[in-house]
Amino acid sequence: MSSNSFKIIDAKDFDPGDLSASLDEATMAGAQAIVTNVRENGETAIREYAHQFSERSADQPLIIDLHEMEAAMSRIETEDLKLLQRVSTRIADFAEAQLDCLDELEFEVPGGMAGHNIEPISNVGCYAPAGRYALPSTVLMTSVPASVAGCSSITLATPQPSDLMLAAAAVGGATQVLAVGGAHAIAAMAYGFDQLNRCDMIVGPGNRWVTAAKKIVSGDCGIDMLAGPSELVLVADASANPEMIAADLLAQAEHDTDARPFLITTSRNLAEQVIAALDQQIGNLPTGPTARQSLANGAAIVAESMEQAIAVCNSLAPEHLELHLEEAEVIAQEIDNAGCIFIGDQSAEVFGDYGVGPNHTLPTAGTSRWSAGLNVFTFVRVRTWLQLDKAPQSLIDDTARLAELEGLIGHQQSALRRKQP
Repeated sequence: MSSNSFKIIDAKDFDPGDLSASLDEATMAGAQAIVTNVRENGETAIREYAHQFSERSADQPLIIDLHEMEAAMSRIETEDLKLLQRVSTRIADFAEAQLDCLDELEFEVPGGMAGHNIEPISNVGCYAPAGRYALPSTVLMTSVPASVAGCSSITLATPQPSDLMLAAAAVGGATQVLAVGGAHAIAAMAYGFDQLNRCDMIVGPGNRWVTAAKKIVSGDCGIDMLAGPSELVLVADASANPEMIAADLLAQAEHDTDARPFLITTSRNLAEQVIAALDQQIGNLPTGPTARQSLANGAAIVAESMEQAIAVCNSLAPEHLELHLEEAEVIAQEIDNAGCIFIGDQSAEVFGDYGVGPNHTLPTAGTSRWSAGLNVFTFVRVRTWLQLDKAPQSLIDDTARLAELEGLIGHQQSALRRKQP
């Protein structure tokens, strides 16, 4: 069967359309009902949904403690445990290097000093999907940066956690596991119940129900982002390897049928070679049926110049961007919008997925225009402070006059109380 649903389009004719990850009204309404039920009825509601979705029986605990998580480490293959530990170390090393870039501050201001402290968020919730496949990589990607940041309580929510997922949670630094998923898991972390304190921040990807629930609880707690379908844009010139490009596009396409794989190239001949390579490789891929459907969401876009290719790329603002170019480092500096840039054909996006260092939870649906991916900074607060020994007259006068201009006479009087005799 041909994979020719991956069409070749001239850049001048390409319309990215609406790539936003808007949620349908039925999902939002259904998620709202679940969130409200959990908020009002706590554990009773959570157990109703856990029973409905065959997640937990009545005699099974909703919360799995650290002792049980650590016990699971001894039940998985030794080499798999070592794998989790190696990946966790790589993620932690990168997160620690990021955190080292953020310094505390002391700054002289009129009358004294001001500055900021770096404080971890206390209670965080991390969501790891387990739909078609359980994702221990996401367990590590969400929990390890929280642990490096110094969060005191890290709850990992995932439905029907296997020993592998429990072991990953322990390796990643989670303090407990909430053994349910979906919108009710998000609500449980946002509002808490008898066995779980409410979380101050909830992070991690999930299906449309998870995303809808995160949107609903946002404001009652923090969230990292609203995740849409996964995306890859691969920019290539005539020097690129078509078989390697096809393999990278299929790696993205196999996520699910909503995934969005795009090739942007200055070579029509390369685009044709990539489509031929897709035809050859997809037949040997166990996830081929899924990949075949998602290829129809993307296209091979032929640009007249690298400048036009860059413009199309920036308009798509992709989650993942691979650059298979002779001058990849130079072109990377011209990219304005991307969640993570993979520079050069050896820098495969899959290495980012599986823990080379940077996080794989990234902004989708064009949101990289204003937001960044999950990282250690997600789990810290920059808290400012002010200490004045003696407010100078100029500061008092300026504050009093601005307050008067705004009609806030109480503010004015507060400033004037500091006036020196």
